[in-house]
Amino acid sequence: QVQLVESGGGSVQAGGSLRLSCAASGRTFSRYDMGWFRQTPGKEREFVAAINWSGGSTYYADLVKGRFTVSRDNAKNTVYLQMNSLKPEDTAVYYCAVHRNPMITYAYPKGYDDWGQGTQVTVSS
Repeated sequence: QVQLVESGGGSVQAGGSLRLSCAASGRTFSRYDMGWFRQTPGKEREFVAAINWSGGSTYYADLVKGRFTVSRDNAKNTVYLQMNSLKPEDTAVYYCAVHRNPMITYAYPKGYDDWGQGTQVTVSS
C-alpha cells in the first residue's frame, strides 16, 4: 500500500497559478501510474490528469488541457500538478491516487486506490 499526502492548495485569484504536490511513501512508487482528481460538494469525483509510471505519458481532462501540467519526480516519490490560468470553476478539493487497475481507463475513479486526504483549491473571481 502507498500512502499519499497532497499539499500546495490555497486561495488564489482567477488567472493565478498554484502547484500541487503529492508525496508518496514506499519504495514501489515508481512502478505506478498516478492520477489527479477533484471534487466539489454534492458532485462526483472528477478526473483532472494522469501520468504513467515513467512520466513519459500524460493525460488531461478537456477542461484543464493547456492550463494544467502533471509531472513526477520518482527520485523524490512525488507527483506534481502545475495549475495555471486558474478559473473559479477550478475550485475544489484536489486528490491524488495510485492507478492500480490497468483494465480501467485513467478517467474513472474505480481504477484507483490509495487516495490522499486532499488539498483545497479556491479560485476567486
